[in-house]
Amino acid sequence: MIDPFQQMNEWRKNLDQFFGENFWNDFESIIKPNIPQINMYKTENEILCYVNVPGMRDINQIEIYADHTTLELRGNIHLDYARGSVVREEILQGNFDRKIQLPYPVRSDKIDATYQHGVLIIQLHRLISDKSSRNKVNIRMLEDE
Repeated sequence: MIDPFQQMNEWRKNLDQFFGENFWNDFESIIKPNIPQINMYKTENEILCYVNVPGMRDINQIEIYADHTTLELRGNIHLDYARGSVVREEILQGNFDRKIQLPYPVRSDKIDATYQHGVLIIQLHRLISDKSSRNKVNIRMLEDE
């Protein structure tokens, strides 16, 4: 009897030899979507990032770093469910470490981050000078209204 996983690995090796070792990397974002999901909006001097991070009770669960033209997010999305077995699970969970390219350099001394209703909002301001420094961003928890 042929092992289907061994056969799949053989196919992958053959495709790697034919297309190159990085062939599967192009499909990784399709197969494994990025978490957390992000919407980014820019004006001439400001960038707003809306980050989907459900269930965060402790703002120290997420680390935000801004460095010149890169925004880095690290943390864990974990939803507690009451009981029972999963029937459908569409909200992505788990550890994440995302680096997002920004449309222009940002100031590391003027960044604001707030969290409310499962959305982390990061406000960045355009950098006029060229010096770069990586700083951790503090998040403020907003009370539910």
